[in-house]
Amino acid sequence: MTSSFRRISTGILIFVVTCIVAVFGYASAPGWSILDAIYMVVITIFGVGYGEVKPLDTPALKVFTMLVIVAGTTSAVYIVGGFIQMVTEGEIQKALGDRRRSREIEDLENHVIVCGYGRIGQPLTQILAESDERFVVVDASPERIELAQKNGYLAMSGNATEDRTLIAAGINRARMLATVLPDDAKNVFITLTARNLNPEIEIIARGEYGSTESKLVQAGANRVVMPASIGALRIAHLITQPSATDLLGRDSRHSQLNSNLEQIGLRLDEMKLMEGAPLIGKPLSKAEVQGEGAFVIVAVKKADGEMVSDPPKDMILSEGDALVVVGHRSDLPKFAQRYVVGQEVTYRGVKQKVRS
Repeated sequence: MTSSFRRISTGILIFVVTCIVAVFGYASAPGWSILDAIYMVVITIFGVGYGEVKPLDTPALKVFTMLVIVAGTTSAVYIVGGFIQMVTEGEIQKALGDRRRSREIEDLENHVIVCGYGRIGQPLTQILAESDERFVVVDASPERIELAQKNGYLAMSGNATEDRTLIAAGINRARMLATVLPDDAKNVFITLTARNLNPEIEIIARGEYGSTESKLVQAGANRVVMPASIGALRIAHLITQPSATDLLGRDSRHSQLNSNLEQIGLRLDEMKLMEGAPLIGKPLSKAEVQGEGAFVIVAVKKADGEMVSDPPKDMILSEGDALVVVGHRSDLPKFAQRYVVGQEVTYRGVKQKVRS
């Protein structure tokens, strides 16, 4: 755009200078008034074709008129050309940009295809970019594609349910596809299409309703993510495990940790030392000895609210302290019985009697 503006401004400058010089040139000839000179300049430069105001009876006037015609017409054409360049330059740059992006997508291998750049797709791609993952965004909305491109992501407009769109996105070379559209039916269809095009690709699909999960698995999804269920789990953790939630923080990547641990039989939980607990006044190492290696203490939330991550072994435990532990789900209740004997213990939000 800068070159087109420069071209227009240069053309206007030459045109104005030509008109001024021509008017003064004709006005300096014998018998020519200012009005006659201006009229002569207009009909000469714009090629109207009217007869001369005064006869051009000297060689100097004839040469001067030819120079006015050449300079005036050239500057006018130069200005028009600048406007045409301004109009077409954007389209050409867009076409060149599209071609460049297409070549970059064609060069991708072992990348991730993200279908959908909406409420889930936008934070997902941000995390992928921060992790230096190579990915391409596919969305049917030109506005969302433009937004993705402004953010510096490779993106292409198209319907991901169509074979040609996924092929253009490099489905045959991709290692993973994530379909995160808010429409379950489209996610099922995209999963089925992607599985047929690349039987080896790993597919992660979003599901809004519980009844869709089995359909996505049958269509070929390796994993199904239910945002509603994750949100409910997060709220439940805030209610039942506030100390563990504080340890994880508000980062959405960390909030999935407990879900991932549960998939391998582990759980991140917290247990509060109640009045009369035998560990009160004892070092933290005492709790680990009693645990017999069945768990790991990752943090201690002191009674005053201070969260101590990676606590030292010689930390003295006090009444009201909460131990944040990672261990097998079946072992955690046993651990509660080991450090609280004959007292009430708050475990998973419920007070219960435990006996030695």
